[in-house]
Parts: sequence; C-alpha cells; structure tokens
Amino acid sequence: MSHPAPYPVKLADEITRQLGQLADRISQLPPPQAAQVIARVLDPDNGVLGGVTHLIITGSHFAKGEAERGALPAEVWLALGRAANELHDISLDLDEHQDLLQHLGTRPATRGAKPPAPGPLVVRRRR
Repeated sequence: MSHPAPYPVKLADEITRQLGQLADRISQLPPPQAAQVIARVLDPDNGVLGGVTHLIITGSHFAKGEAERGALPAEVWLALGRAANELHDISLDLDEHQDLLQHLGTRPATRGAKPPAPGPLVVRRRR
C-alpha cells in the first residue's frame, strides 16, 4: 500500500499547477493586465520570483547540511547555491524594469493614438 504524499509535497505540486495556470492566463490577457501580473510575479520582495529564489536558497542550506553528512554529493549543494546566486542576479536585472511594467499596467488604453516606435530587441548586458 502506498503512503499518501506529505503536505509539503502536495503543496509543491499545487504551486506548480497554479504557476502553469497563471502562465496560460497571462498569454490570454490584454497587454496592460499581463504587464500588471508580470510586475507582481517579478516583485523581488513579494513576487513569485523572489519566493522561488528564497526557496532555492533554503534548498541550498539543506543540501549543504546533507552534503556535510555525506548523504548528498557536494555537487548538489554547489548547483543549488549557483542557482540561488543566478536567480538573485536575474531578480536584480529585472527589478530595474519593475516600475515600467507597473506603469504599463496602469496606463489607460489610448485608442486612435499612434503606437510608439518599437525599440531594438537586442541590448548589450552590462557586467
């Protein structure tokens, strides 16, 4: 007889399912609403990206302890730490655009107005 999944496993499964639903809905929203949702998702303090980053950091701390005990290879801890650092850097990069996304989401739709000229899609990254 199989054992039921513990609550944290069910919670992870439910969050994954809801993220999929959110992605599906964003693709169907008008641009201002999609921008509002994306701005909330990317919020480094209260958004999904910040939450996932925190979760990976927590996983890295767990993996460090398990690696020190010999229960996990050190590579697992290092990979989680690297992922946490990368997500943090990505959050910082995206935070620069948070205000623009929020503004786009609250801007009233203008009918008949000429849309702004598109900008270049390739931008050099600062390092």
